[in-house]
Amino acid sequence: MRLGRKMIDHVAKTITDVLTRKDMLELEVDPRAVTEAVSRLIVNDLMVEDRLNDEVRDILEDHINEMDRGNIDYSRMFSMVKRQLVRDRGLIL
Repeated sequence: MRLGRKMIDHVAKTITDVLTRKDMLELEVDPRAVTEAVSRLIVNDLMVEDRLNDEVRDILEDHINEMDRGNIDYSRMFSMVKRQLVRDRGLIL
């Protein structure tokens, strides 16, 4: 995950505060609960890419011998496989 927990919490609080202040969000619960929910959503979204990176590493690990024989650059292949999975799954990173 590229952002630390403190930064994520700050962003979540800012989002909640701005939406509330601009009357785009009407809270019927404790604002902290909403901020925590927004924070969880951000974390879950950021973890999508982390899980994808892990999956790409697993895929490439299964083909590392072929890549070595073919003198294929790992980082280039990583990018290609990741791009393909993003396209296939309709992900937005």
